[in-house]
Amino acid sequence: MARTEHKFLFLCGLHRSGTSPLFRILRDHPQVSGFRNTGVIEDEGQLLQTVYPPAKVYGGPGRFGFSPEAHLTESSELVTPENRRRLFEQWSRHWDLNKPWLLEKSPPNLIRARFLQALFPDSYFVVILRHPIAVSLATWKWSRTSLLSLVAHWLRCHEIFEEDRPHLHRVLVFKYEDLIRDTAPLIKQVYQFAGLPPQPCGPMNPAGNKRYFEMWGKLTEDPTLAPVQRHIIAKYESQAGKFGYTLKPETLKQAEAAR
Repeated sequence: MARTEHKFLFLCGLHRSGTSPLFRILRDHPQVSGFRNTGVIEDEGQLLQTVYPPAKVYGGPGRFGFSPEAHLTESSELVTPENRRRLFEQWSRHWDLNKPWLLEKSPPNLIRARFLQALFPDSYFVVILRHPIAVSLATWKWSRTSLLSLVAHWLRCHEIFEEDRPHLHRVLVFKYEDLIRDTAPLIKQVYQFAGLPPQPCGPMNPAGNKRYFEMWGKLTEDPTLAPVQRHIIAKYESQAGKFGYTLKPETLKQAEAAR
C-alpha cells in the first residue's frame, strides 16, 4: 500500500503531445522518482501493470479514445482496495520509494484521471495539449488510421478530459506550444503547483511544430489529400477553436513565421 507521505504526479497527454520530454525533465528532480530503463515503450506506466487495460486493447494511438470502455472514472468496478494495493505494488518495482514524489505518465491518463485519483487520492495531474495537426501528423505514419480520424480522436479525447476536469482536485493544464517557447517558466509553474523546490532545466526545441505545420501546408498542393484537408477544416475548425487552435494552413504558417 502507498505510504501516506507519498504524493503522485500523473502526466496526461496524447501520444506525441510532449509528455515524454516533460516526463524526463520532472524525473530528474531530486525529490521525484519516475520510471526509467523499464524496457517498455517510453517507460509508460500503463505497460507496467495488470490492473487496467492499456491503450492497445482499444486500438492504440489515435484510436483508444473512441472506445467508451477506455474512459475510466471513480465509478469503474476496477476501483477497489485490492487493485489500489496491486497497482502500487507493480509500479513500486520501478520507483525509488525513498523519494516523496512518484511520477507516472501514459497517454490514456488523459481520459483516466478520475480513475487514478480514486485509487490514489493524493494525486496531482499535469495535462499537456499539443496542436491537433502536429499530433495527428506525428502519429499518422504508424497509427494505421486516417488523418480525419486522428483529428477527430484528438478532439474526442480532449472533450472527455474537459468533462472530467471539474471532478479533479488538483490539475494543471498548459499547451506544448507554451512549453517549448518558455520552458523554464512553465517548468517552474509545475514545481510550484506540486509544492516542489525549483530545479533548473534546459530549453526545449522552440520549432517543435514547424515541420508538421509545413507538412500540413503542403497538403493543399496534393491532389489526393487536399480534399481531405478541406473536409477536416470544414468539419472540425469550430471544435478546434474551442481549445484555442486553428486548422487553417495559412493561419498556422503566419503564426509559425511570427515566432
